[in-house]
Amino acid sequence: MSQTLPNVFASRANMTSDVWSRDLCFERGHTYLIEAQSGTGKSSLCSFINGHRDDYQGSFRFDGRDIRELRVTDWVALRQRHLSHLFQELRLFPELTAWENVQVKNNLTHWKEDKELHAWFGLLGIADKEDAKVGRMSFGQQQRVAMIRALAQPFDFLLADEPVSHLDDENSCIMAELMMQEAKAQGAGVIVTSIGKRMDLPYDEILNL
Repeated sequence: MSQTLPNVFASRANMTSDVWSRDLCFERGHTYLIEAQSGTGKSSLCSFINGHRDDYQGSFRFDGRDIRELRVTDWVALRQRHLSHLFQELRLFPELTAWENVQVKNNLTHWKEDKELHAWFGLLGIADKEDAKVGRMSFGQQQRVAMIRALAQPFDFLLADEPVSHLDDENSCIMAELMMQEAKAQGAGVIVTSIGKRMDLPYDEILNL
């Protein structure tokens, strides 16, 4: 990203940020933490990276290509094979079961065998929730379902937006270990955001938004 700044912040003077209006390069195989306070543009940054919004100055590039040049078909391929996103608001389907939510992704990517996904449900302590509708699960349980779904695809980068905000320390550690295991296996980069509780990871760089 190069000299990027949300349009809404364009009139602000004397902004102090390690991210906005700077040149940054996120590399595969590295782990980053972006710490933010409320109102500093964390949600905007995530939306810019995944192409959901383009109301910013400056540029974002994937492998040297400005993402403003990408077409719908390019974004489909990028999100299916190269960029995975665990949304802060999760964006699960409440009327579907936990297992069905994961299969929505895995049926598109054909990335994981069912037995491995079942094992992840067990590892994260929600094996008994596979057939439960997501809308009836706690937010912390939903976060774990969303992580499994995010890992059910190949990726060069995983964007995890406040992934453990509603988890206890034990489950946070288990989820962090699973996430990093998958990222390491793919040589992928990980970008974690936080406005409070953070994943305990060996970050290569910590940036203050």
